[in-house]
Parts: sequence; C-alpha cells; structure tokens
Amino acid sequence: MNDRSVLGRRLKSFGFAFKGFAHLFRSQANARIQAFAALLVVGMGLFLGLPLRDWAALVLAISLVLALEAVNTAIEALADRVAPDAHPLVARCKDTAAAAVLIAAAGAVVVGLLLLGPPLLARLASF
Repeated sequence: MNDRSVLGRRLKSFGFAFKGFAHLFRSQANARIQAFAALLVVGMGLFLGLPLRDWAALVLAISLVLALEAVNTAIEALADRVAPDAHPLVARCKDTAAAAVLIAAAGAVVVGLLLLGPPLLARLASF
C-alpha cells in the first residue's frame, strides 16, 4: 500500500464527514439554533476576554452538543430506514437519542452560565 492511497482514503473520509456536517445544518433546525447559540457564546466570551481554561470548557460543551445532535440525526435516519412504520422500540430509541442532546444542551447552558455569568455581572456592575 503506498502513501498516496492512504492519504487519498483519509481525504475521502474527511469529505464524507463534511458532507454529513453540511447535511446536519441543512436539514436540522435544532442544529442551526445550537450553532447560533454557540456563536453568541463565543462572541460573549471574546467580549469578556475569557481565559484559555474557560475557552476549553466552552469549546468542549459546544462540541458535545453539536456532536450529539449529529448522532441523534443519524440514529433517527437509520431508524426511519429500518422501521418506517411506528414501533415502540424505535420510538424509545429516538426519544433516548433526543434526551442525550437535551442533557448535553442543559449541561452546556450551566457551563456557559458559570463561565460567562460572573465576568458579565462584574462588567455590568462597573457601569
């Protein structure tokens, strides 16, 4: 196996991932809302001059929510393909995947409040 074929396969796999990324944001309103919220959080973090340690936590929280939204979307698509008719186990699977996104989003909100709240309150108190 030569290096070109290995590199070509890696590049092709990245292409598939970017195709999935584009599909996620084209087809899922929740992913677009989450991305918009992430942009607001990033803007607020820049405005407040957060330290790197706080950025690491924010990036992790944002990434977790978006990654779980992608997994939820994949699970729903696969479930719809293998069981197009309503089935209680498929519904449970979809609901549980959606719950994973909700748990991550709630955790991300808490992380955001803990990291952005104190410096924002301090900034507002200085006016």
